[in-house]
Amino acid sequence: MIISSAKPFEEILASFENEDDIFVIGCNVCAAKLHIGGEPEVLVMCEQLRAAGKNVVGWALPTAACSVRSWESLVEKNAAIEDARAILVMGCGSGTSVVASVADVPVYSSNDTTSLGGLSHDAVLHDQCAMCGKCTIDDFGGVCPTAQCAKGLLNGPCGGSMDGKCEVDRDMDCAWELIYKRLKVLGRLDLLDRIHEPKEH
Repeated sequence: MIISSAKPFEEILASFENEDDIFVIGCNVCAAKLHIGGEPEVLVMCEQLRAAGKNVVGWALPTAACSVRSWESLVEKNAAIEDARAILVMGCGSGTSVVASVADVPVYSSNDTTSLGGLSHDAVLHDQCAMCGKCTIDDFGGVCPTAQCAKGLLNGPCGGSMDGKCEVDRDMDCAWELIYKRLKVLGRLDLLDRIHEPKEH
């Protein structure tokens, strides 16, 4: 799940200072689960834009903004998109990029994308994966130190954590404490003996 948060409406509106005839595209996957781009949020955004004096020509809710196949597939969702002179995507940065790749009009995002995370027991989990392209998460019991350790340490903790919390951000759990606890439950503390070379980014 891509983790994003909604920009303030004033910031979104400022993007459209010289734009009108706006079409709004939501995302029925990540953004919908985060309540920043599903149908209720898209409808509210349309109303807010209209109340601010903008002409909203229509809206659509593809399954995922990041997997829009073509301009024609958007037209199939709502032909009013052909009247748009600007598009607002209420998804992640990837969704905005994909829509921009098929559109011939300016495309704007209503959200700020912060991390690749997840959803578990109705809790949003931030920074679950750094998308480094060289995954070794199985060596760490399913906890990614590249993403979840503030220092990205691959061979053990820094020694600065206190009471299970990271020394960089005291509100954050120490990734290496989580790794240790998980490997202990799995009976795989031997994995802590492995030496991991720095990743080539």
